[in-house]
This record gives sequence, structure tokens and C-alpha cells, in this order.
Amino acid sequence: MGGAVRKKRKAVVEEGACVACGCCVKVCPKAAIAIWKGVCARVSRELCVGCGKCARECPASVIAIQEEEG
Repeated sequence: MGGAVRKKRKAVVEEGACVACGCCVKVCPKAAIAIWKGVCARVSRELCVGCGKCARECPASVIAIQEEEG
């Protein structure tokens, strides 16, 4: 088959800077984000489709969309 390797995009939270406001949780169309122990947002790698809505919504700008091999 061959061809280029398709890269998947996933949201990544800078957990140390996240204030757990929940804005990302509200806008995620796949319910891939949850607030962990009231401390920070965590993204489910299995559910995230890399749409970027959470990154655009984050008031602290601590969510990035990164490409990964897959």
C-alpha cells in the first residue's frame, strides 16, 4: 500500500498552568475532556479528534493541538 503516514491531531493540556475552569469541557463535541480532581483538564487520547475547539475556547491559552504519528 505505502503512501504517507497519516498524522492524527490531538489536544494537549499544559496541566501545570490549567486552572480547571471547565470552558474546554463545555465546548468539546466528543466529551473527550474532563476536569481531573478539580485541578486541571485532562484529554482522553482515544476520544479526541483534534478539532481545536477547546484550544480556541481556553481563556488561559494552555491547550495546544499537536500532531502525532498514527
